[in-house]
Amino acid sequence: MRFPTVRSRRLRKDRIIRNAVAQTTLDPSRLIAPIFVTESGREPEPIETMPGLYRWPLNDVADHAKEIVEGGVDKLLLFGIPLNKDEEASSAYKPDGVVQKTLRILREELGERALLMTDVCTCQYTPHGHCGMVVKDRRGSWIVDNDRSIKVMAKIALSHAEAGADVVAPSNMMDGVVGYIRKTLDDEGYSDVLIMSYSVKYASNFYGPFREAAFSTPAFGDRRSYQMDPRNAEEAIKEVLLDVEEGADVIMVKPALPYLDVIRLVKERIPYYPLAAYSVSGEYAMIKAAAKMGLLDEKRTLMEALHAIRRAGADVIITYYALEAAKILREGLDFF
Repeated sequence: MRFPTVRSRRLRKDRIIRNAVAQTTLDPSRLIAPIFVTESGREPEPIETMPGLYRWPLNDVADHAKEIVEGGVDKLLLFGIPLNKDEEASSAYKPDGVVQKTLRILREELGERALLMTDVCTCQYTPHGHCGMVVKDRRGSWIVDNDRSIKVMAKIALSHAEAGADVVAPSNMMDGVVGYIRKTLDDEGYSDVLIMSYSVKYASNFYGPFREAAFSTPAFGDRRSYQMDPRNAEEAIKEVLLDVEEGADVIMVKPALPYLDVIRLVKERIPYYPLAAYSVSGEYAMIKAAAKMGLLDEKRTLMEALHAIRRAGADVIITYYALEAAKILREGLDFF
């Protein structure tokens, strides 16, 4: 059947028809909002590299979290910025650490209205800024010790579970970290706490604004020895399958927009597992900068980007635009 019998434009002629046949949907339940919480200061600190976002002090974080939840986003991902750092990342797992305090505050203020998720890593908590414990190898070079690091990650995850986390999200890409955390949580009676693993985390240049926001830029070297090579796609399947075998409940691809092919690949190969995609700080900053220069329509570009991530196969999206996107979706603005 050919033109004029088949006229594809008939299905595009107005908004109601386009919405009726749209193959990709998005609503606020698919969004996760990151929150930066700091132990220092008593006023919200603007993040210069991420316009419109703040580091929230403990005395203000509950009000901000309520705003997000009341705006329709009921999943919060917490990142802590401690007052003190040391080589053992001890501030990351102490009972009165910044994330632990935040969890207790939000649980009291929000009850069960929100799913409380925590990033589990050491980069913000050490002077060197790496995602694990560093040691010198036999050649005298500094390296991240995998097996020491996963033990620390398990301590962090357990401390978050004890403080009220619903989901812990190990992000350091150490081999075996998911299994070690799962066993630790189960042994301590927290078998109901989920693990959302940063299964496919690339050594990406798109993390720059986050590193400034969280004061987590490596003091030496880089993270290419443990985060994935941007040139690889099939390797993502191996990483995901390992995490699934070790007990991950949700798997993740990070970043999102530059890796839509990887999101699609993972979803096609492993369709039975919930898949998160992290739309990272560089993606946020690019849209903000282009909009400020008048080069892009910010809201339209945002909605196109989020739908692209969903279309690729992501079930949920971690985005710094979560609250703004929820507002746009709630208002039903016509973007397509």
